[in-house]
Amino acid sequence: MKTIVLTVLNVGLVILFIYLLRKKELLSYHHQGRWWLTWLAIGVITLMDEFTSIFYVPAEAYRFIGLSAIAFIAVTSLLIRIFTTRLTEIAEILEHHGLIGGGVYSFSYLVLGPMVSFVAVASIMVSYILTACISAVSAVANATSFYPLSPPVTMGLVLGIIWAVAGLNILGIRENARFTFMLFMAAVFIMLNLIASGIIALDQRALGQIFHSARNTTDLLRTGSLIEGYSKFISHIAFCILAYSGVESVLQTAGLARNWQEIRRAYLFLGLTVGITTPVIAALVLSAPIDFKAHEGDLITYYASMLNGVPFGVLVAAMASFTLAMAINTAFVASSELMERVAHRYGFLWLIATNRRQSLYRIHILNAIFFSGIILLTAGSQSLLADMYALGLLASFAINTGALIIYRYFVGTKDVKYYTSRLGTLVLWIILASSFLFLAYDKHYATLLWGGATVLMLVAGFLVARKRAPEIKEIAQADSEMEMVLSLAESDAPDIHLFFRRSEEPDHAVVQKNEAYITFYSPRAGIPPKTAANHFRFPLTKITLYQRIVSLLKVMEYEFPDRKVFVHLGWPMSSWWDRMAVGVMVFNLMRLPRLFPSFEFDIRYRRPS
Repeated sequence: MKTIVLTVLNVGLVILFIYLLRKKELLSYHHQGRWWLTWLAIGVITLMDEFTSIFYVPAEAYRFIGLSAIAFIAVTSLLIRIFTTRLTEIAEILEHHGLIGGGVYSFSYLVLGPMVSFVAVASIMVSYILTACISAVSAVANATSFYPLSPPVTMGLVLGIIWAVAGLNILGIRENARFTFMLFMAAVFIMLNLIASGIIALDQRALGQIFHSARNTTDLLRTGSLIEGYSKFISHIAFCILAYSGVESVLQTAGLARNWQEIRRAYLFLGLTVGITTPVIAALVLSAPIDFKAHEGDLITYYASMLNGVPFGVLVAAMASFTLAMAINTAFVASSELMERVAHRYGFLWLIATNRRQSLYRIHILNAIFFSGIILLTAGSQSLLADMYALGLLASFAINTGALIIYRYFVGTKDVKYYTSRLGTLVLWIILASSFLFLAYDKHYATLLWGGATVLMLVAGFLVARKRAPEIKEIAQADSEMEMVLSLAESDAPDIHLFFRRSEEPDHAVVQKNEAYITFYSPRAGIPPKTAANHFRFPLTKITLYQRIVSLLKVMEYEFPDRKVFVHLGWPMSSWWDRMAVGVMVFNLMRLPRLFPSFEFDIRYRRPS
């Protein structure tokens, strides 16, 4: 029976991949003068990064929550699938603002400003550092599963892999989509054979273990106290979140895709592949009769040898070591691209200098030093690395969802086509933030690393942003209030009209000397174009929009005491449910007539010409 099933499975996979490889533009295509990656190529690159966590997460989750890991890894998979819909939403927002790539850093910079973006950079860098470290440790553990080595030799191999991958990147040797797809095909054959063999090998004991896990999970949440049940739910999610590390890589590689729809398809592909296979493999392995403490580093490899013998176990170990080494390379490439974006924004061109092979060799050397330092600091302990890894991952997830909530509150959904439930995003943020707080309290090593990296980035960012922030150039291009006063003073008309317009609203057609069109803009989004001589643009920096309007009207009250001032405000068109900030804004504007009793205020809707 087993032979027949595996034969049919492998023949079917051969036919499928022959069909795929015969298709043109399967992984890349040429459009408008440049090459783009397809959703499949982007999805496969991320899948190979996310897929590596299956080799160490089941053992780590079991170490903390026992058999409940079977159920909670599946629940976490569903949670991550919901989270990827928010990442798709962010991808379209970034594309709308012309910010391609950068992931959580670019989005947090757009919404929350440079200081919070440095927290995001710290969180992402912690994740990249630990991706490389834990992948190197796990790669050696799987490679030496059948040939144990002494601790010094093992440590030497771990550090050797780190510096070997750094050397490859310095030489400019990076994986491409086609090579990654070949590796993906090999992984599909091996892992589907593993899953099929595991399902066939399920016996009464294994099924009882899976059922016991589901019952334990149900009993765990039925505590009679909502707070206690929620705290246990959060703690178990936090211990399983590492199973889906790397999910942000799709958003990070958005610069390789032609539009955000490709990102959406890539995330759907991940949900239907690794989102299903990870919980299934975890359930099969954790329900098997294995001494999990003895096989913490090579759990999947040992399970494979139990099912189909030592040769199959060696094959799985080889694939695990190779894919984990590729994850190290992904960490080098992704972290270098992130640091390149930050260094370019703040003018540190010496850091992003390239060699003859167009490699960011200085960043790669610094990364290798950081990675080696963390491995030596933790003595290559997979459990310590896993604890620290999960905290940085949750921090970046929470920053992403929190920034999305704030963006939707202030901007609404009129500028994009794809958007999700704001209530659902809020619930997701609460879960992710709660999981982060739990791990920060429970895992002191993780908190120390993340906190140290965050403080270091904040101090460095504060010192750098004061002199090198790109907002300084955008603010310098702004108009001054005195320029507007002098322009209005040229008119002899007894009245003055001030029209407050957002940058995205229609342009005005007629220029009158006694009129001024005013636009407040965020320096992070860039100064809008000047549409007419009487169009004045003022930056929003450290005060709110309402305070900025009040200060401007006080200037007008002082400069033109003998003229009648008309203040024209646009009619808010956004839905109250869609953007509650509209209600707050209108409530504040209702206070203006009492502050300026001599002014005339007019709120009206002007039909676009």
